Amino acid sequence: MGSLPREVLKWLQSLDLVHPVRHPRRDFCNGYLVAEILGWYFPRSLHVHTFVDGQSLGHRLGNWQQLEKIFLQENLQVSKEMIDGTLHCKPGAAEVLINVLFMTLTNRSLPFVHQTAVNRQEGRNFTDKVYQSGLPPYARSTASQAIKNNIALTELSTHPDHLTGQHKAELILAEHVEQRRVERTVGPDRFTTRPGKAHLQEQSSSALDQRPGLEHSLPAPDRVTIKVNQPGYD
Repeated sequence: MGSLPREVLKWLQSLDLVHPVRHPRRDFCNGYLVAEILGWYFPRSLHVHTFVDGQSLGHRLGNWQQLEKIFLQENLQVSKEMIDGTLHCKPGAAEVLINVLFMTLTNRSLPFVHQTAVNRQEGRNFTDKVYQSGLPPYARSTASQAIKNNIALTELSTHPDHLTGQHKAELILAEHVEQRRVERTVGPDRFTTRPGKAHLQEQSSSALDQRPGLEHSLPAPDRVTIKVNQPGYD
């Protein structure tokens, strides 16, 4: 069930939702379970039957448009970044949104670790940076793979203009470059290449050629006299 705190999991189970929450990123992306949660607390403002429990992009957008109105109407502090991140299945977005709703609706605080995570991720672009940092260096994504992992197809469909896509790609690429810079600082040995035999031999030859006075230091070759016996002179 992802990284949701134990208190939040118990709270979700007590609400008797239509679907059990097993994978927060996938279960909350269409907004239907979020509507069910808010329906328990704001029955006059929200009617669950107006939401569609579907996974198409149109159903997701329609559900979240209604939820955004409820957030504003009831003064719930849910940022646009949280909504977009949850809608597009961004890593950590759904967990942060549910944690914020839990603290707001129940007036209860979460442990310090979870509260710090909420404060750190609120209002930022959600990426797989935390997941990548937990992998060994050789298994982490390349620059092109990082862009592919962190820009969903639904984002390109929702915001088809090239400038928005380019801006998101630049942010992801900047994070990737910064991560590589940190890796080079922490483990410089990983980024040093070992020269091959041919390269070492070439360096050795060029070093000998560049030594001053080399031609004078080498001994002169011995002269060999070859006597040829011609017939008739013996």
